[in-house]
Amino acid sequence: MKQLIKNVLFIISALMILPITVLFYLFSTLLNRDQVFASTSQLLSLIPAKIGVYLRAGFYRFTMNHCSKNAVISFLVIFSQADTDIAEGVYIGPQCNIGLSSIGKNTLIGSGVHVMSGKQQHNFDDLSQPIKHQGGTLSKVSIGENCWIGNGSMIMANIGDGCIVGAGSVVTQDIPAYSIVAGNPAKIIKNRIS
Repeated sequence: MKQLIKNVLFIISALMILPITVLFYLFSTLLNRDQVFASTSQLLSLIPAKIGVYLRAGFYRFTMNHCSKNAVISFLVIFSQADTDIAEGVYIGPQCNIGLSSIGKNTLIGSGVHVMSGKQQHNFDDLSQPIKHQGGTLSKVSIGENCWIGNGSMIMANIGDGCIVGAGSVVTQDIPAYSIVAGNPAKIIKNRIS
């Protein structure tokens, strides 16, 4: 019965958010799709409480590369890239910034986490040009299934399944599955299997 109620709420939310979804697709034909997506994400992030969670799921389900209808996307969460994948059972805590990424099933992301679009977002080699004019390369960051990312972490590299990232950690190198990492830069403390 509980699942039926959730499904009905999702359908109602998708219908309520439909005008914004249609406007998103209309403006995306005229302007840069990711800029329209990021702007709409900022607007939707301001809707509080459970209604906000359902409305955001209703919008992202139809505008992202993939977003599970039961993903919990909390208050003040901003996405910058539509080519993002959010799997079933994902929880994203308040005040997160999520770049180009793929987040695996049942992963929990604490408050204030930043998932960057890789570590090459900004070039800064040419000293004769401002950094903002040097461009960069976006790459999709993968966070595996059943991970816990602690509050205030910054993720710039891939994280394997079953990993735990300590609060405030800065992940700059790929993390193997079932690792517990912490620090800046994040280092492996132990493996959960051993």
